[in-house]
Amino acid sequence: MTTASPVRRDLANAPLLAAARGLGPARTPVWFMRQAGRSLPEYRKLREGTPMLRACFTPDMVVEVTMQPIRRHGVDAAIFFSDIVVPLKAAGIDLDIVPGTGPVVAKPVRDEKAVRELPELDLANLDPIAEAVGLLVKELGDVPLIGFAGAPFTLASYLIEGGPSKHHERTKALMKAEPEVWHALLARIADYTLDFLKVQLDAGVDAVQLFDSWAGALSEKDYREYVLPHSQRVLAGLAFAGVPRIHFGVGTAELLPAMREAGADVVGVDWRLPLDEAVRRLEAAAPDAPKPVVQGNLDPAMLFAGWDVIEREVRRIHAEGKAAAGHIFNLGHGVMPETDPTMLTRVVELVHSLS
Repeated sequence: MTTASPVRRDLANAPLLAAARGLGPARTPVWFMRQAGRSLPEYRKLREGTPMLRACFTPDMVVEVTMQPIRRHGVDAAIFFSDIVVPLKAAGIDLDIVPGTGPVVAKPVRDEKAVRELPELDLANLDPIAEAVGLLVKELGDVPLIGFAGAPFTLASYLIEGGPSKHHERTKALMKAEPEVWHALLARIADYTLDFLKVQLDAGVDAVQLFDSWAGALSEKDYREYVLPHSQRVLAGLAFAGVPRIHFGVGTAELLPAMREAGADVVGVDWRLPLDEAVRRLEAAAPDAPKPVVQGNLDPAMLFAGWDVIEREVRRIHAEGKAAAGHIFNLGHGVMPETDPTMLTRVVELVHSLS
């Protein structure tokens, strides 16, 4: 596996990368989680008849979907179009993404035997991912490309529950009742995640974001004991590339200091906590650390509230973000499918106009 930083574009002055390093960019950068996808009519037209996982392994389609919000919205970064279960699929795990449901695993992993039988990931299965990144790097010009992966806890929840879960009851039960099995499972998933992200880094992505979508279901104590070591191993394993590492979870207000300790250069904050309060908590937890950099955190539902409300909320969040060493404007979670794309374009224009 690669141990030296690959040659990548010199984008040191790109606003997103400057903000991620706390260097005071020329303008506040903005991009949106799930900007490449369901809210765009051009995406829906392109995807007609193509299952999600097939799309994720089709380089030309990945490139087109990733580029669509760059052309339409003028955002400051592209997010690599993929899905968090792609590395599991590449490893040979029998799963599918069912429209209206989400990832569904044919044989859930709920005991030691099932963990032992999890396959190794053949890196050749990720060749389409590397090809797509390489094509995007050539097409994006001076726009940074953010690599993408799901964190071990969230992927473990899908494997254990067999699909999306509201309460993660089987996940928590295995975690507490059989900690050795739990840690063996997360170690294997961390391997998958690292391989997936290293392939993207070797192909030239300029930053990475690790999504722990369901980590907010845990207490801080349980997060630190059962999750943090595995996310930490993933993020530490990416240090060779020297690119910013963004870590984001939903409902993780109580976990933000621990998620930063996992190795995040940028802490993603959902809409439940004001950014200035997030900065205060991060500073209080690590007073000797550099001033934190944050990402977020407009409530995606506000995009349905009319422009007067949206403008007020964007201005508030932009002002609160000044408490950090750097602020990357984003939503507090992903773009909802029914969102009017025009509102996203107007948010970008407004953020770029603010000093």
